[in-house]
Amino acid sequence: MARLFGTDGVRGRANDQLTAELALALASAAVRVLGANARSRPRVVVGRDPRASGELLEAALCAGLAAAGADAIRVGVVPTPAVAFLTADYRADFGVMISASHNPMPDNGIKFFAAGGHKLPDDVEDEIEAAMHADQPRPTGAGVGRIRDAQDAAERYLAHLAESVPTSLDGLTLVVDCAHGAASHVAPRAYEAAGAKVIAIHAEPDGLNINDGCGSTHMDKLRAAVLEYGADLGLAHDGDADRCLAVDSTGSVVDGDRIMAILALAMHEAGHLTDGVLVATVMSNLGLHLAMKSAGIELKVTGVGDRYVLEELRSGGYALGGEQSGHIVVPAVGTTGDGVLTGLMLAARVAQTGQRLADLAGVMTVLPQELINVPVSDKHAVAVAEEVLSAVAAAESELDGCGRILLRPSGTEQLVRVMVEAQTPESARGIAERVAAVVAGV
Repeated sequence: MARLFGTDGVRGRANDQLTAELALALASAAVRVLGANARSRPRVVVGRDPRASGELLEAALCAGLAAAGADAIRVGVVPTPAVAFLTADYRADFGVMISASHNPMPDNGIKFFAAGGHKLPDDVEDEIEAAMHADQPRPTGAGVGRIRDAQDAAERYLAHLAESVPTSLDGLTLVVDCAHGAASHVAPRAYEAAGAKVIAIHAEPDGLNINDGCGSTHMDKLRAAVLEYGADLGLAHDGDADRCLAVDSTGSVVDGDRIMAILALAMHEAGHLTDGVLVATVMSNLGLHLAMKSAGIELKVTGVGDRYVLEELRSGGYALGGEQSGHIVVPAVGTTGDGVLTGLMLAARVAQTGQRLADLAGVMTVLPQELINVPVSDKHAVAVAEEVLSAVAAAESELDGCGRILLRPSGTEQLVRVMVEAQTPESARGIAERVAAVVAGV
């Protein structure tokens, strides 16, 4: 049987694979596992992004929590990192976020945070899945949990952001793409509170338009808006605002690797980069490795997924890590990737130095990279098929040490990702297309 939890929680098409019944069962099981050591009745923070199906799943989750004897604290539509922060700030036993992040609207997902706002390790997720199949007595009477709405959740999160980045953004003009998602109400307020002039786009969620041709997975409209308004930079969030990508004043995209390079150098310069270490995943461009080596910064590499970056950060006590996709984690001020915090820190670096974002990003030369997502019926079987492994070996031989190929199953979808870096865009594209064709044919 396939594992229920993927790279980032439980995801699926809402009301199809991810049903109200599944959400209810997950919530009750999570109370038995994550609330087992609660000193009194477990308290659980519940947030969501604006997807229409989030309303249904929120109701089911809260019912499951109450049925298992836990109190649900509904914080409404807020970013995923806000749920992580509020789980700690409200001293809850755990938190739940209902979101499918950058996925299209029909999908949804359920992510859990342990006490303190930390993501769960695999073994704890497995415990929750096992608990779903175990019969447990249910409380009655006064033992049934209660459900209440938190009135100050967004204000608490905004105050946390303001305290985390004290540098004023006065004089900067920002275009912020909110992806019609969870950032729509809080992100513009956070940047304005820091002193920036903010032009918000795609900040009118209607439950159906999240990530629809906008946000961090569709950057063209943000690039056009930055040029139209003559902004200093643009910031793009995804549906649940745990990631941030940027656009410089020339309209060029600044990805997560370059953002990490900029922040790593800033923290290293200030003496805040613990042991001179940056943590990234295997998907980060070779250019990041070279730039960090040149700056005397060690790059530690993990598997794909911000949870694995988080594990490495926590085990080593490191100060900065992230992914090319724009999940950036700064443990001193957050327990998980926070796109709005990343945007504030990046804009603050522009304000501090007086340099254009394009100049700051120039510290890193990006090796041409091609990424092809290949839909398959069984991503794990295809990734290890003999003909696929032979194609990868042939590609490595062709690259001859002057690039690399990475093939991996998606953590959230039935896709196999083929990523190639080479000396030229044409070479990267050609090799990636040949390997992708083999993958598709299995």
